[in-house]
This record gives sequence, structure tokens and C-alpha cells, in this order.
Amino acid sequence: MIQIPIKTDKEIEIMKEGGKILAGILKKLEEAVKPGITTNDLEKLAGELVLSYGVQGSFLGFDDYPNILCTSLNDEIVHAIPSGTILKEGDLLKIDMGILHKGFHADSATTVLVGNSGDQVKRKLIQTTKESLEMGISKAKAGNTLGDIGSAIQKYVEDKGFNVVRDLVGHGIGRELHEPPQVLNYGKAGQGEKLVAGMVIAIEPMVVTGKWAIKNGKDGYAFITKDGGLAAHFEHTVAITNEGPEVLTR
Repeated sequence: MIQIPIKTDKEIEIMKEGGKILAGILKKLEEAVKPGITTNDLEKLAGELVLSYGVQGSFLGFDDYPNILCTSLNDEIVHAIPSGTILKEGDLLKIDMGILHKGFHADSATTVLVGNSGDQVKRKLIQTTKESLEMGISKAKAGNTLGDIGSAIQKYVEDKGFNVVRDLVGHGIGRELHEPPQVLNYGKAGQGEKLVAGMVIAIEPMVVTGKWAIKNGKDGYAFITKDGGLAAHFEHTVAITNEGPEVLTR
């Protein structure tokens, strides 16, 4: 039986403070995205924002990761390091970031379509991934199971004609960036760990246009789709409470 850390109400309040800061930073990063800038430009801005808010980047140094942000493009799913790559009209950019605030981590991700591309497949992929996260969050209630979350996400995504990545998962979060349990984006309702008040989890569907098989990217950190299909990623840090799910990173 895995031991899942339970947070006090006070600890959840601290995590909510951090989550609000992270939401503000991600919003500013999203607003800065436009054709012609590089993902390094976004990393530089993230560094300035982290300093201005008096928090630390959670990813920097985690498993030797060298940056504050993960900036994954097109067929890159997650964990790509910022670089000199120039963003182009129609690029699908995933921005993933965590911060450490008063001893607790918050983790969140968003997907942005660069420029004013009218690409309907990319727009549908983004919308589906975003909505599947909300479906998962709606099941994050005390008394439900982790399988209820994964099953809701998987069904929603597959009904829209896409697939969820199986080899990358969400996680518990708190004093450590990654804590038990693993939060799968697929599964059977009613299976897995029971959710109890005080658990805090990062729910993060990663959705692809093709098959869900993945491989390592060239930078040594990124995971990309094996078949070159496009990927989208959204993530929120969510507290399980007796009143229902509380999203800490809105």
C-alpha cells in the first residue's frame, strides 16, 4: 500500500497562494507568445517573473533538468528544454511550469496555438485536452477513485477521435514536486486508490492526434510522439476536499 501524503487545511491554503502566483506567471507567458520569439525568450521572462514574485522554479535542477520552463513544440509532448528555436505561425506550444512557494510546490501547464492560425485540427486538439482536464477534475472527489479520473479523461478524449498518452502520468504534489500517487489519464472507473480529503494531485492529460506511443526527443529531455502526431497538454494542481475538488492553480 503506497503512503499518500495528506495535507492540512493550512498547507492547502499555502499551496493555493503558490498556485495563484503560478497561474499569474503562466498567463503572462501565454500573452508573450507570438511568431518570431524563441522559447529561450520565454525562459528569460519566466526567470524574471519568478524573481519578482519571490518564488523558485520547481523544475530547475529536478532530475538534472536545466531550466525553469518546459517548452514543447508540435510533436513534442512534454519536457522539451527552451532553445533558440523561433516560434512560427501555427506552432503548437506546450508551456509547463512548477514553482516552490513557502516549502510547497504547485505545477501547471497550458497549450498555446502560436499566432492566429485557423487550423481546425489543432484547435480541436487544444479544446479537447482542456475539456478532458475539466472532466478529470470533476471526478476528483473524496470517495471516488483515481480510476474515476483516468476513465473520465480517456472516454472524453477517445470520443473526440484523439488518444491519451499512457506512458506519462500525473502525480501527487506537496513538499515534493512528485509524490505518490501516480495519476493516470486512462483506466477503469472504480479502480485504483480511493481519494480522501487532504490529498493534492496534479492532473495532466497529454493528448495526441495519432497513436499514443512515445519516444525520446533529441534534446535528451523531451518525449515526442512516435508517429509524429501532434500533442497538447494541460495541467492543474487540485486539492481533494470534503466540499469537492479545489483547483489551486486557476
